[in-house]
Amino acid sequence: MSYQTIQFGISDGIATLILNRPEVMNALNRQMRAEITRALTTLSQDVRCVVMTGSGRAFCSGQDLTDAAAATDLETTLRDEYEPMLHAVMNCPAPVIAAVNGVAAGAGANLALVADVVIAAENASFVQAFTRIGLIPDAGGTWMMPRLTGLARAAGMMLFADSIPAQQASDWGMIYQSCADDDFAEIVAARAKHLAQGPTSAYLAIREALRHSFGNDLDSQLQLEARLQGQAGRSHDFQEGVAAFLQKRKPVFTGK
Repeated sequence: MSYQTIQFGISDGIATLILNRPEVMNALNRQMRAEITRALTTLSQDVRCVVMTGSGRAFCSGQDLTDAAAATDLETTLRDEYEPMLHAVMNCPAPVIAAVNGVAAGAGANLALVADVVIAAENASFVQAFTRIGLIPDAGGTWMMPRLTGLARAAGMMLFADSIPAQQASDWGMIYQSCADDDFAEIVAARAKHLAQGPTSAYLAIREALRHSFGNDLDSQLQLEARLQGQAGRSHDFQEGVAAFLQKRKPVFTGK
């Protein structure tokens, strides 16, 4: 399948999706949103991890403000184009790493933050830039940010549109890891390899449990854990993990 605004390839169970409009800092237009959605909803079964990153000096600068079709009806654009793209990331059948190589602004920041794990180079930054043009944060930002950073920091980021450096984002718990620019590619590759060789169904069950935890009381969460653990306990990977533990060897997970 050919793409014009992204690069997409698969190697050793790892799918790499590169936002590829570097001349506009990988700004999101209608075609890019559609291509991201298509790539993530048509993954082959051998994909066990996805790495999403940007080309050039940015991860994603957010909505392409020259995209006149989107600007004429923001509500429809969010419902018809952004929501499917965000759901494609959040419901991807393999864990998703957002490898934030540079600035992630506006909807570009929120596209990164819906990934399962966010790893950022130290030169990267996150900006809820919406008030700079008289808008409110969208693309899930008002749902994600209070959960990641707490209400006070989320409100400050959104009202002041401050640029938050990668290390500060890590210190705040907004992202999983910030790393030196020189180490960034190696660390992302190692993290992706780890996930691609791991118990994929367990990873997806963890994702489900964590997402429900904010809305569940303790008893409901315990019931959910029991159901998901029951599923995991019937998996081939669980049998392999126990066998490997008893035999004092490294497990060979198949994701099943």
